[in-house]
Amino acid sequence: MSLLKKINVFRRKVTKMLTSSIGKKNKPNKPFDSNTNIKRILVSRPNHRLGNQLLVTPLLQELETLFPESKIDLFVKGGVSHEIFKNYSQVDQIISLPKKHFKELGSYLKAWFNLKRKKYDLAINVVKGSSSGRISIKTAKSTFKLYGDEIENNMPSNNDINHIAKQPVYNLRAELERLGMKIPKKKVPSLNLKLSKIELAKGKSDLEKIYNNNLKTVSLFTYATGDKCYSKEWWDVFYKDLKSNLPDVNFVEILPVENISQLNFSIPSYYSKEIRDIAGIIANTSVFIGADSGMMHLATSSGTATLGLFSVTNPTTYEPYGKMNKGINTHEVSNIEIIEMVKTILNSNL
Repeated sequence: MSLLKKINVFRRKVTKMLTSSIGKKNKPNKPFDSNTNIKRILVSRPNHRLGNQLLVTPLLQELETLFPESKIDLFVKGGVSHEIFKNYSQVDQIISLPKKHFKELGSYLKAWFNLKRKKYDLAINVVKGSSSGRISIKTAKSTFKLYGDEIENNMPSNNDINHIAKQPVYNLRAELERLGMKIPKKKVPSLNLKLSKIELAKGKSDLEKIYNNNLKTVSLFTYATGDKCYSKEWWDVFYKDLKSNLPDVNFVEILPVENISQLNFSIPSYYSKEIRDIAGIIANTSVFIGADSGMMHLATSSGTATLGLFSVTNPTTYEPYGKMNKGINTHEVSNIEIIEMVKTILNSNL
């Protein structure tokens, strides 16, 4: 690890330690009364990564259901949010921190100023361990504030609470019920990019340029960051197993922005820097297979059956859920078992 990375890791640990208690000593939110009207909502997830922002979409869907007349502002980081949330009609303003604070100090301070000057009825920190998230909720002018800790003493009995996308939804439900609001008992919404019919049609057209036949298509994403990335040797063996067991299936590799292929560009592939175009083509495939990554979450949010490969991170926390989606610990599940899962999905009526 380089000296710069070591300094950054140390900085994050210190910042997290200093901010972990923010909000915990505040007085609890007062119960709703007859004058309570949730019209302006702030959702804070200041992280620039594609996957982490897609993981906010279940919470947004929950808020849209519970407060259909509300407007939602997002406090985020980086520029990808506008593309992710463009079809969420209740999202009003996106306040975005720059990815590199010190290089864009003016933009950084402006974002915090914009946050400070607005008034909200409800402000939500999505991930309780986020230092910037906790600070943003403390800074915001809001009648009701959720820092992410509210559910700690009222945990659901199932493992759902451990999933990073479901946790803020359960936290919201628990706090709203405590405040006197009746919440319908239903499953947590799945990730959803809300692709339009035009975007889906474009994805179909893009796929037909690669394969113009009637066979079903499996999309593969062979890249991931750091230790989550499977080796070229692993992908070579896995793809050969896929091809030999599924001879009448098309395979297309979805390439990352870095334009890297763990299959050495040996199979038909698709490259784009536009995340909604990528999601559109994945949505027209029958199954997506890829390691834990932003692209895996993008596939889930496109509505395609997604098999996430996990060798380092915890599937319980990050796995794709809903429909026939599944997180697979490849230390415990063989290639043949994965292929049987693919066959089950291909033979279903999805």
